[in-house]
Amino acid sequence: MTYSCRVLFAKINPSNHTSVSTYLMLIHMQKGIVFTEKKKGWVLSMNMEYEIVTLEEKIAVGVSARTNNTSLEMGTVIGGLWNRFYNDGVYASIPKKTNAKALGIYTDYAGDEKADYTAFVGCETAEAPAENEYAVCRIPAGQYAKFVVRGNMVQAVAEAWQEIWQMNLPRAFQCDFEEYQDDDMGDNAEIHIYVGLRE
Repeated sequence: MTYSCRVLFAKINPSNHTSVSTYLMLIHMQKGIVFTEKKKGWVLSMNMEYEIVTLEEKIAVGVSARTNNTSLEMGTVIGGLWNRFYNDGVYASIPKKTNAKALGIYTDYAGDEKADYTAFVGCETAEAPAENEYAVCRIPAGQYAKFVVRGNMVQAVAEAWQEIWQMNLPRAFQCDFEEYQDDDMGDNAEIHIYVGLRE
């Protein structure tokens, strides 16, 4: 079953209704955003569609680091993990991959999305390696809200998370992850985002 949630996207207090109306119409046409005029400005909202899926436990092997969404270094930390994963030979050296998809995992939350968490970049494997050369992460079995995102690999994912953070989902804050379906670095990437839900 597919669910839809209205997300507040932005609020604009226009000084010129004509130019703002034109801008909002362009956004509406391109991204399916609904906008309504309120007494004190324009409110934009987007319908985020997702489905609830049940996953079995997954084992991922890769590299990890601790960070925080409010940290100025967060982008550098996560970008550094992706760089190590692909450019330092981590991906190529991981044995027993179950598929070619890369995973961006967020786990070990100290609280909600504003708290510290472990960022993990890796790939799914059939089993945990005997050696401790790389980090191992177990994505727990359970229910997840699954979002399908298409567009630029970096920008589309960042925009999707901004919207997900505003949704009223019963999040478990145990493990969330992105599954990159291919290695398209342009504007046609497909990424599946899984947000862990409470039982």
